[in-house]
Parts: sequence; structure tokens; C-alpha cells
Amino acid sequence: MHKPNSLVSHNSALFILSPNGQDVKHLFYLGGNTRWQPAKYYLTRRIIMTIHDDGKRLTLSQGGTTLRMEAWGEHSIRVRMTKEAEMNTEDWALTEPIPDLTPEIHYETVDMTPAFYRTAEERAAHAETGTKVTFRNGNLTAVIDPEGVISYYNEKNELLTKELWQNRNRIDRFCVPLRIDARELKPITGTTDYTLAMRFEAFDDEKIFGMGQYQDDFLDKKGCILELAHRNSQASVPFMISSRGYGFLWNNPAIGTASFAKNKTEWTALNTKKLDYWICAGDSPKQLTELYSAVTGRVPMIPEYGIGFWQCKLRYRTQEELLAVAREYKRRGLPIDAIVVDFFHWTMQGDFKFDPKDWPDPEAMIRELREMQIEPVVSVWPTIDERSENYGPMADQGYLITSDRGLCVNMTWMGTTTFYDATHPGAQKYVWERCKENYYDKGIRCFWLDEAAPEYCPYDFDIYRYHKGPALQCSNIYPLMYAKGFYDGLQEQGQENVLNLVRCAWAGSQKYGALTWSGDIHSSFRSMKQQVQAGLNMGLAGIPWWTTDIGGFLGGNNEDPAFRELLVRWFAWGVFSPVFRLHGERSPYYERDVEYIDGVRQFSSGQDNEIWTWGEEIYEILKSYLLLRERLRPYIRECMREAHELGTPVMRPLFYEFPEDAACWNNADSYMFGPDLLVKPITDAGITQTDVYLPAGHRWTEAATGISYDGGQTVAAKATLEIIPVFVRDDCAYDIYE
Repeated sequence: MHKPNSLVSHNSALFILSPNGQDVKHLFYLGGNTRWQPAKYYLTRRIIMTIHDDGKRLTLSQGGTTLRMEAWGEHSIRVRMTKEAEMNTEDWALTEPIPDLTPEIHYETVDMTPAFYRTAEERAAHAETGTKVTFRNGNLTAVIDPEGVISYYNEKNELLTKELWQNRNRIDRFCVPLRIDARELKPITGTTDYTLAMRFEAFDDEKIFGMGQYQDDFLDKKGCILELAHRNSQASVPFMISSRGYGFLWNNPAIGTASFAKNKTEWTALNTKKLDYWICAGDSPKQLTELYSAVTGRVPMIPEYGIGFWQCKLRYRTQEELLAVAREYKRRGLPIDAIVVDFFHWTMQGDFKFDPKDWPDPEAMIRELREMQIEPVVSVWPTIDERSENYGPMADQGYLITSDRGLCVNMTWMGTTTFYDATHPGAQKYVWERCKENYYDKGIRCFWLDEAAPEYCPYDFDIYRYHKGPALQCSNIYPLMYAKGFYDGLQEQGQENVLNLVRCAWAGSQKYGALTWSGDIHSSFRSMKQQVQAGLNMGLAGIPWWTTDIGGFLGGNNEDPAFRELLVRWFAWGVFSPVFRLHGERSPYYERDVEYIDGVRQFSSGQDNEIWTWGEEIYEILKSYLLLRERLRPYIRECMREAHELGTPVMRPLFYEFPEDAACWNNADSYMFGPDLLVKPITDAGITQTDVYLPAGHRWTEAATGISYDGGQTVAAKATLEIIPVFVRDDCAYDIYE
């Protein structure tokens, strides 16, 4: 496939490329009027680039750096680069089998004679040519110019994105003397590791979506700088969808940043072994998410209890307290699918078992809940207290995260604890075996995997070290591996349709049944508004199972009328969220009966958090929303099936369904819940009416009034406490408001 004797140049250097990619004769340019001469005379100049392909993948070698390009799924390309002798084989998020695809690879000789030669005689005497390489997989094409600069095009030959090189190696195009490369791997002194930067051109018309869950007000991440790191309420899932028609996965779990600035797009990693990214092209956002989920994995089919209502609070203190709540829901005839046994039900952090003082007969509790058709969910933390019965065995076997300096203590909340190392296969198995013995064998089938960021105190990532490497290099993989350990364990027991509630996620977490929620967020309208953006971007980043603490987690006072209004608005939005879960730390706290028992500090609980907690008027409103969710169960089930089969987010921005409507790309306050229901959450206090944009080309019916409208216009919608604005697409029949 090689063109014989192709001349390739870069950084004032040339080589002759033979047909088999071997036997390269290097030539170097000295500048001025000096002619091209053999390299043996000028050893101070570096060899720049060789190209080789084996019919499946393309390899570029330049200056001790190797770049590999290969087809990776339909309409997709994976790019890796290293300075090591061999390419690291870690696939990170790209774990799914891919079809055996053969890309089209073409070579073209192009004229590179410098522009300052004017006459035909001069140009002939100093004629230079280079090789342009085209690598095409489906409707995505990578073009590598003679200097090694990569540009990506769609099937219409429209530019999608392009590497940003800021140098002056060629003066016949725009150049600057900054000497900044698009791809930078810089060795960290005294190590075999590198810092990494990857730079692309910025485009004024580009909008960027996805990237996971960040606590900000922006659906469109263009103009944002995003930390590629997990924190409580922040989940870095580094897949983005561009309005220009491509998707991009930063396939690297290292701590770093993604900057989508006006002047450039820049991805960085503080400590890594290689550059690794995946890019795809598609005609619509839907096609991009389908391509992405095909290579990273799709959620299982959600179990039936995942569709209904989840009751939770911080926290039910005893077995009898929890059962009393479950019984009351049934006595009132209220639908409820799951109830949660929250943290500190255990004897000690890291023991992974019920405290018999407060939970004397868990088997009987679980049996009664199942008889009421309520699924019990049990909280598990990855923190291992130094006094835990498992601390010694786990430390001895290297199953705990270690510290490169200072004490091996990761968190000091309610004990001196260290996180178990979820990247260690042995640690995964050990923790699962303890949980199987003490929870699964007693009847628990769904787990709440809390603290999955993990929540370091402090977040000094340069201190910690995992089985997979230093935390700076691989910390973001932790929540995925945490979920995987339980997913694998449950599957070994023959369980299908695994679902576990997890506080954090990374690219690919969805395939391990991770239901992510947005962490310990504030109880305020400002926070609620941010969660809407977080949920939409999590779905676009490949995480379709997502939820929040309805009412927020921190700061909600049950006696405050302002909080009660917020709770109703959040509950209404929860009906139209992928998973409908009421949770929060309601104030004021109950008093502790005792501070310590057997040297273990006792944790109290927030106030009541059931739908009858806030008085009869609010109860009737919440009850109506609860019954609405139940009526939508068949519709939600089909939305979940689409997520399982295609990777489609349940909660999706307007442009996802209507990419041809330009106004939808600028709309961040409404969204589609499945294909047919347009929802506008009320995220401000005191609202009774609100404007809603209806996408063009369709007929829309306001669920609360039955009034129909043509799309392509903004209408005023009713928005009392009893009503969340919902519009039904194209006369579809759904029982929203009776």
C-alpha cells in the first residue's frame, strides 16, 4: 500500500519511504541555501517520521515517539502514542469486542517546495515532495499531512477537528514561532512516566456536551475547564459529543484537565504512560452515543424494581424503624419498589455486616420486605477502619490503598480508615466474599456502593498508590473497578440484570450495572438546576442510569416553608428522572442516645423523609406524583430497553431528538424523557407559569391542559406546585394528569 520512494518531511527533516515501510534513508535540511545532504554528516539533527502499515493499522515513528492508528468499531478510530519501546496494552474503557474492520489507507505525493522559490528554474532545482496519508474507517477519515499533523473529516469531507500545532516548520501555510506541539509526552525526571498534553484547534461554532457530572450551570461545556478527577458530587466521564458531528473519548484514567477554551481544546494528564483517545463520526448525537456504547459497553436491562419509587433517608437506625416505614407505605396503598439500609448499620467500617444490636434478624427483615414486594438495598463503604476485623488480613495481602508519604490513612470521618484497592483483583474478590457471606447469603441482591470517588481527605492525588499504579496515573478507574467487583460477584451467583447504586462513575461503568447518583448536593434551587445539567451530560457520556437525592442532601430543614416548596419541585422532577429516589440529610438531627459503644462512635440520623412528613397538603401532591410515576412504568420500561440495546440515554437534551432544529442546541432548561415526553423542571421559587420551547416539525400537547401546539415556538405553560410542565409529542397517548 506504500508509494515507492515517498518523501516525507517534518521539522526541517526528510526521509525516503520504501514500499514495505523499511530501509528508510534519512535526509536533513540545514537551512539557508544549503542543499539536502546525508544524515551521517549531521548527527545533531533528529530523525523525524517513518510510516508503516500492516493493512489494519498505521504506525508513525518520529524522534523516539511511536503513534498507532487503527479502526476501533464502526466509523471510529483509536489513536495511541508512546515513547516506550513497546505500546502499553491497557485498553481502559475500550473493553468491548469490536468487529474485524479493514480501514482504507492511501498515500499521496504532494508538492512541498518552499514558496520563496519564484522561478520555474528555482522551483525545479529545489523541488520537494512529501507524503499525505489518508486513513478511512467508514464515515470517519483521518488525514495525516507530510509533517504528521492529523485532521479528521466526515463522509462529506467536512472538517470535524484538527490537531493544533504552533510552529513554523512550513511557511507555505499559517505558522507561528511558538514551538508548541499538538502532542506532548514529557518525561518526569527520575521516572519512567510522563506528563501529557493533547491539543486541538478550537472552533467558534462548536458546542460540547457530555463529560460526566460537574457542579456547574452549563449543559454546553464549551468555554469550561473541567478537572479530570472524581470528587464527592463530581464524576469525570471523559466522553464528549460535539455539535460538529463527532464524539471523542479521552481513554485515560489519569488525573488531569480538559479545557474547551476559545483558543484551543486541550487535554492533559499529570502522570501517564501513553496518549490514548478514541474518536467517532456520526450524522446525529444518537448515532454517536450508539457508536460509543458499542465499544465501552451498555447497561443491562434494568430490573423491575429500578423503574419504580425508592424510599431512602439518612438514615434508618434500626431494623424495626425501617420496617415501620415500609409497612406504612403499604398501609396507605402507596407504590414503593425499594427501601435502603444506609451507612453505619454495620459493626465497624470494613466489617461488611449488620450490627446485631440494631439489626438482630436481617433474614426476617428481608423476607418481610420481599413479601411486600419491596427490594432491600444495603449500603457498602470501601473504607476499612484500622480496628476492623478485615484490616489486618487486607493490609497483609496488599489489598489497601497505600501512601507514598505520610500515614496510610485516607479518611478520618467516624474512624481512622483506609480505602480498599478496588483496582486489585484479589481485593475485589475479598470484599465480595465478605459481602456475599454477610449480605447476599441473607437475601440482599442490590448494593449501594458509596464513597466510590473515593472521597479522600484531602484530595491530594499525588500521595496515593494503587495496584494499577500511582493515583495520579489511574485514580479515575476506581469507581468502575468498584462496581465491577460486585457485578462479577453477583453474576457468579447467577444473578441477571445487575443494578447497584454507585456514587461516581467513569467511562464504561454502565456495563457493570452502575446507577450513579450526584452525591451530597445542597438543598437549594441553585443546586437542583445544576443537577439537571449533570444528569443530561451523564447520559450523553454513556451513563443512562442516573439519579439525585430528591430534595438535595445537605441543608434541608423540614420546618422551613422554602424547603418544602423545593422538595415538591424536586419530587416532581424525580418522576421524570431515570431512577426515582427520595433521599437526604434532613435537619435538625436526632440526638444520639450514647456517643460511643465499645469504643465505636455512634452515628445519629436526620429527621423523617417520607412523603407524609411535610403535612397533608404536600402529602397529597407527592402522592399524585408517585401515582404518575407508576402510570408511566410501561413507558419507562421501554426507555430502559432502548438504553440497554442501543446505549440511548433515558434523559436526553432536546437536540438529541431534534438535531435539525438549531434552537434545540441552545436550550438547556428543558429535556426529553424518552422519545415522546418533553419536560421542563421548575428550578426557581415562586413560579406558577413558565415559557417552554417546542421543537419544530412536530405537534405538541400540554399534558396538564390538553391544549395542542405546533412546534417551532415558545408557549406559556402552567407550573403550579401540582404541575410540572410536560408536553407530549405528536399526539402520543400517555396518562400524565388524570
